[in-house]
Amino acid sequence: MDSDLFSRRRAERFAQLLDEANGGRRHHVRSRADGELTALVEVSRRVTAERPTVEVDPEFRTGLRAMLVATAEREGVTAPAKAGTAGSLRGALLPAITGRRARARGAILVGVAAGAVALSGISAASENALPGDALYGMKRSTERAQLALASSDISRGQLFLDFARTRLDEAASVRDDRLGFSAVLDDMDTDTRQGVRLLTTVAAQRSDPTALDAVDTFLAGQRRVVSGLLDRPDHADRDRTRRSLALLDAAGKRADALREAIACGLPAPAASDALGPAPAACPGDR
Repeated sequence: MDSDLFSRRRAERFAQLLDEANGGRRHHVRSRADGELTALVEVSRRVTAERPTVEVDPEFRTGLRAMLVATAEREGVTAPAKAGTAGSLRGALLPAITGRRARARGAILVGVAAGAVALSGISAASENALPGDALYGMKRSTERAQLALASSDISRGQLFLDFARTRLDEAASVRDDRLGFSAVLDDMDTDTRQGVRLLTTVAAQRSDPTALDAVDTFLAGQRRVVSGLLDRPDHADRDRTRRSLALLDAAGKRADALREAIACGLPAPAASDALGPAPAACPGDR
């Protein structure tokens, strides 16, 4: 999601989705941002429903308050003026649209607070949760919220690769559960593909290999740890692990091919697949 996340239209739609999630009337509208905003609404719902016991750091509480106050001042969300003052007269004369703008600005503050809380003390309670644990769903919802708040495709790509590392840690902790192990590796591979695709696409579009550095760093560490899973005693687990290793090898070859294509000045590839743009070979390599 880009910096338009907290635009007035998105903020109003976010407020509507929060109302609906809390039992309010259903708004018969749809927005292209619904899929992204729903992740934040889901975090809010889980936090309300599960209420994990978390001790919020005093410095975070102070920082959050300062951030909200600053945002309120910047967006013009202030306390109601006292009766009889110029402010109250001005408020009485403002058109109805001002109320909608105030609600939108209020929703902006709700979004800022929800994102900050979800990515701080509350998410800390679930960060070590494993598949099957009560807080695992919150952990995954927090990840979706992080993606929704990411400001660029590079940030989202790096987050997906971080999540792939997290899935790998979870897979290493799954014992005596072949289906669970395979499911975690499925999720890991999905995160790997999405992260690599975003970063290779940015590199191709900009004709700049910098975004590929994150892919190379990820692959170096990920290959080593995934290879360690080949020691598992179950033959099916080893076969499933080899599929993940094959994906990492394919991602490495794609990153290398893109670097070569950029270096020899080829235009952005028209062909694309699950790992992003598929470049042609440089003229001298054909």
